[in-house]
Amino acid sequence: MHIYIAASWKHQHAVEMLSTLLEEQGHHVLSWLREGRPEEAFFSRLELEHFISSEEGGRIFNFCSQAATSCDLVIYLGPSGCDAWAEVGAAYGRDVPILGLLAKSEEVGLMRRMIRSWHSSVDDLLQAVKKMSASRIS
Repeated sequence: MHIYIAASWKHQHAVEMLSTLLEEQGHHVLSWLREGRPEEAFFSRLELEHFISSEEGGRIFNFCSQAATSCDLVIYLGPSGCDAWAEVGAAYGRDVPILGLLAKSEEVGLMRRMIRSWHSSVDDLLQAVKKMSASRIS
């Protein structure tokens, strides 16, 4: 399956590890980390505003928007910010299934209903992905 992980920059290392685990299961991860530059997470507010309006920012926005709405599955890694939730909303609007990795400090309200199922551990999440993948094949 083609999988997109919607997550905050602050989860860079978790996204990298989850991507590796998913790819070991035979999935293709559409990775915004491979498209962008991790140091963007450390920009000052002014630098971030410049990046967002730049051609490079537009290219990464287009990649993320396209990936989230055209993949087979979105995984939300919480807690994340408004950009990740915008990706979840875009995927939901296109009927892309969404699984969530629940975090104790998740603040989203009613919109958490967009997540098909919440998982409390990476192992549980990987099992759900495996089951979903198997049901797509049969």
